[in-house]
Amino acid sequence: MNVENASALFRDPSVPQQVGFHRSELNLIMPLYGRMVAAGEWRDYGISSLREVAVFSIFRRTAENPLYRIEKRPKLSSRQGQYAVIGIAGQVLKRGNDLKAVLRVLERKLIRAID
Repeated sequence: MNVENASALFRDPSVPQQVGFHRSELNLIMPLYGRMVAAGEWRDYGISSLREVAVFSIFRRTAENPLYRIEKRPKLSSRQGQYAVIGIAGQVLKRGNDLKAVLRVLERKLIRAID
């Protein structure tokens, strides 16, 4: 028995191997993304599912750094909240346990005065 097989024996089955976005979470994110694409603000996105965090990255252009990152960190659900919107410079714009409330910070970017 090698080390990989031994670690599989002692792994807690209730702990997921990687964090991902659930369909209900994507059902909140994608309509906002669609509205911002239609407004010409955003053009591309990327989804990363890692061991402790899932990230939905939003880009103005594909080759750039993401404008915003929507992160899901389940370990922080009892502290600051498992969802966070992070800006381009790494500043946390909003954090909480309610994804819909956290995404409101991005919806404000869609509202602007008409000339």
